[in-house]
Amino acid sequence: MRNTAKITTAVLAAGALTFGLTACGSSDSDSSSTDGPLIVAASPVPHAEILNFVKDNLAKKAGLDLEVREFTDYVTPNTATEDGSVGANYFQNQPYLDDFNKKNGTHVVPVVTVHLEPLGLYSEKAKSADALKSGATIAVPNDTVNEARALKLLADNGLITLKDGVGNEATPADITKNPKNFKFKELEAAQTPRSLKDVDAAVVNGNYAIEADLKPAKDALVLESAENNPYGNFLAVKKGNEDDPRVKKLAELLTSPAVKKFIEDEYAGSVIASF
Repeated sequence: MRNTAKITTAVLAAGALTFGLTACGSSDSDSSSTDGPLIVAASPVPHAEILNFVKDNLAKKAGLDLEVREFTDYVTPNTATEDGSVGANYFQNQPYLDDFNKKNGTHVVPVVTVHLEPLGLYSEKAKSADALKSGATIAVPNDTVNEARALKLLADNGLITLKDGVGNEATPADITKNPKNFKFKELEAAQTPRSLKDVDAAVVNGNYAIEADLKPAKDALVLESAENNPYGNFLAVKKGNEDDPRVKKLAELLTSPAVKKFIEDEYAGSVIASF
């Protein structure tokens, strides 16, 4: 019930916000047709930036008509991909997609993994994780996978201990040791960087950190390791559309040396190419 309620609320609130601000709800183009442009839903940073690099520098020469649409939440891109409003999306990782498909009856599948955005712990009140005071409040994303990922980050850095085997559904209720009695404030992922003035620290997804002018490689008190990390972000489509020639061409361009260099030059370690 906890997670279902959150997903439902996010659909209503974030969906209204996104469609209102970015006019992404409808198009004269049929995104399911392989004859028109490939419309891709993406988070603004870094996903849309990477796609726009492809659009401006690589797509025309490759014969790909690419349209990029920005969404500000983690729900609407998948629902739009499922209903055909867009032809693909680029914003998420495998554990999140697995959870989303299971809860919402959607049929979105990955095509190619492009990059990793390390999750980080940030604070405007403490200069190190060890300096967080007893009873401090830490904001964490409220969707199932990213909340578990945030708690695992804290556990991996010795701030809390989680129940053995809890996996990608961990919540604060699964904390077995909390030496400093941290309190946890569950927020929509996009809200976590904005909460930094009101909480003692916040665990922020890499894309939202960059969007908030945080530099994960420099500003994070602790940062997720890229080694053996299952949270790489990928291009995704509705099942059955994997062989769309436009999708195949975009997948090829997104994993090209030119895109790898763009990621390295533009994000300086705050976003890491996964290919």
